[in-house]
Amino acid sequence: MAASTVAGELGLSITGLGVQYPPYSLGPDAIDILSKRYHPESPAMKKVLAINRYTGIDQRSSIGNPDHPLVNKPNPPTVKELHEVFMSDGVPLAVEASRKAMAEARLVPAQITHMVSTTCTDSANPGYDHYVAKELGLSDRLEKVLLHGIGCSGGLAALRTAANLCLGHTARGKPARILVLALEVSTTMVRSELESIDALQETRIGIALFSDCASAVILSNGIGEAPGKPAIYDLLGWENRVIPDSEHDLGFDVDPMGWKVVLSPRVPVLAKASLQPTYADLLSSLQDQLPSSYQKPADFDWAMHPGGATILSGAESAMGLTPEHMRASYDRYINHGNSSSATIFSVLNRLREKDMDALAPGGKVKEYVVGCAFGPGINVEMCMLKRRMNAPARTTTGLDTPPETDDSEGPGPGSSAGSDDGESIEGGEKEEKFINEALDNVELD
Repeated sequence: MAASTVAGELGLSITGLGVQYPPYSLGPDAIDILSKRYHPESPAMKKVLAINRYTGIDQRSSIGNPDHPLVNKPNPPTVKELHEVFMSDGVPLAVEASRKAMAEARLVPAQITHMVSTTCTDSANPGYDHYVAKELGLSDRLEKVLLHGIGCSGGLAALRTAANLCLGHTARGKPARILVLALEVSTTMVRSELESIDALQETRIGIALFSDCASAVILSNGIGEAPGKPAIYDLLGWENRVIPDSEHDLGFDVDPMGWKVVLSPRVPVLAKASLQPTYADLLSSLQDQLPSSYQKPADFDWAMHPGGATILSGAESAMGLTPEHMRASYDRYINHGNSSSATIFSVLNRLREKDMDALAPGGKVKEYVVGCAFGPGINVEMCMLKRRMNAPARTTTGLDTPPETDDSEGPGPGSSAGSDDGESIEGGEKEEKFINEALDNVELD
C-alpha cells in the first residue's frame, strides 16, 4: 500500500487492532455487595441501586472483584493507591492490547514511529505510556503524546491526533506507523462514588456504567508499506466540536479519593442534538469520496461510543438508525460496560467479526462506518472510516487470555472470571430483550 495520490484522500489506514479486557466480570450485584458492606440504606443509595439493575449492562469488565483488597479498606482508596493499581493491573492490559495491534499490522517495535495515548483514570509524570513503550521495547527516540482531560472521547481524539501526525510525515515523505492507545481503570473508584452517594445523597449513576479496558490501533500513512499489505479500515476524515456552555454537564473531577463522575440529566439531550450537525459537516467534507448510495445516516454502519443506554437510543431517534446499525456498540455495552476512551476501538474491533456481520441491517454489511464519541467539554468526536471488505472477518474464539495480575483470588461474589475481547450476542434475542425492556427505563435525574 502506497500513500494516496488521489485528491482529497488522506492515505491513512488502520492496519492493526488490539483489545484486552481484564480477568473479572462484575454483575449488577457487585455494587449491592459493597453498598451493604460499607453504607446504610438511604433514599439516594436505593435509587442508584435500582438504576443499576436497569442499565442494560449484563456485566462490567474489571481488574478485580468485590473482595479486592483495594475496595475493602476502612476508607475509600486514595489517588496514590489508585495509581499503584492502575500501574500494576492496568499497564499489562495496555501492553497486551498493543502487542495484538502490532502483531496484526506485522510490525516489530523498531518500526513504530509515534505513540499517541490517552487515559482519564490516572495522572502521573512520566505517564503510563512511558512504561508501556518501555515494556514493548519501542525506540527511545519514539515521538510520544499523552492526551488527558477528554474522557470518553479520548480514543477518537487520539486517533485524530495520530492522523495529523501521519499527515505531517506524509508531507515530509517519511513513513509513519503510529501506535494509538487507550487505557482506563474505572472500577477501582467504586468506594469513592458510594461514599459520595451516601454523604451527599446524590443520584450518581456513573458507578453503574464504567468498566476497565485497554485498546490499541496502528495507524499508517502507507509510505513504505509492502504492496498488497492488508488493512482493516481506511480513515477518510473527521469532525470535532465543543457543545457551548456544557462543561458542567459531563466531567471527571479530581478528588482526594480519586476522580468523581459528573453526569447531568442534560447529557443525552445535548449529545442527541449535536449528532445531526456534526454528521452534516463530516459528510460535506467527504462528498467527493463517498458513493451516491452513502448519504443518509442509515446508509452507514455506526461505531457509537456506548456511553449509556440513552446515548444509544438517542442516536437512533436523532439519526433514523436501528439497533442493528450500532450492533457492535450494543454488544460491547451489554457484555463489558462503558470503558471510557478504550471502548471505541473495542467497538471497531467487534464490528468486523463474523457474527456481527450476520446482524447487519437487512443482512448487508456497510462498507462505510461512522465513528462517534462524546467526552467532557462536552466534546464531540466523529470520523468516517471505510471498511476493507476484502480483509478477513475475524471469528470469535473466546480463547484470549488476560495477562496475569497480582490478585490471585478467585472470581468471588458479584463477579465471574474469564473475560476476553470477543464475547458475542447469542442470536438476536438478548439484544431484542435489552432494547424492548431496558433501553428506555433509565432515569438520569
